[in-house]
Amino acid sequence: MLKAIFFDLDCTLLPMDQERFIHNYFSRLTGCLAHLGYDKKEVQKHIWNGTMAMEQNDGTQTNEQMFWEYFTNAYGGETSQHQPVFEEFYKTDFQLVKEVCGVEPEARQTVDLLKAKGYPLVLATNPLFPAIATKSRVRWAGLMPEDFIHITTYENASYAKPNPAYYQEILDKLDLRAEECLMVGNDAKEDMVAEQVGMRVFLLTNLLINVSHLDISKYPQGGFPELLAYIEKLEQDS
Repeated sequence: MLKAIFFDLDCTLLPMDQERFIHNYFSRLTGCLAHLGYDKKEVQKHIWNGTMAMEQNDGTQTNEQMFWEYFTNAYGGETSQHQPVFEEFYKTDFQLVKEVCGVEPEARQTVDLLKAKGYPLVLATNPLFPAIATKSRVRWAGLMPEDFIHITTYENASYAKPNPAYYQEILDKLDLRAEECLMVGNDAKEDMVAEQVGMRVFLLTNLLINVSHLDISKYPQGGFPELLAYIEKLEQDS
């Protein structure tokens, strides 16, 4: 019996062209940092490398700590004084990145229906952004942060996708059993890896990502109607 349902965010609940999103995001962020003397190409490289450091986090510190450790080592200790500039960026210029994202009405309808059924929902988005940026993207999707009992961000996570430990960390925090949870996402590698810790998975194919060309035939899959049908079948079988 399902006790909780986990959702990915980008390209799952929030439609977007990831290349356009990344280009728009970095263009605005590096432009914001330029007045502090950061070279745009160099700072973009180091932000990417800091992101890769978070993806390789082994749980010894939060992703936030991992990113800033890398970034300050790259530029020097005084760089930590610029953290408020990043925070202000996410409150202001980052909000304009919404223009490259869409809204999927079926996502809102699905979330509402599952909440009405009493399912606790978890937003299991790759925790590479601060909470303010993640919650903003939730709102861009036509949802509210309050729709979820837990949202992973770089402040509260110590692993990242596709590390299976990312999912186990959430399960442990929420005192949930893997076999009683379902992970819904569009990325064949980053989201379906939840199966390795014992979770059920559903591959949302509306904006499918499968860069590793994995065999996805074994996964239950489809759009939001197929997801709801799959959940109903699990309810009937329990």
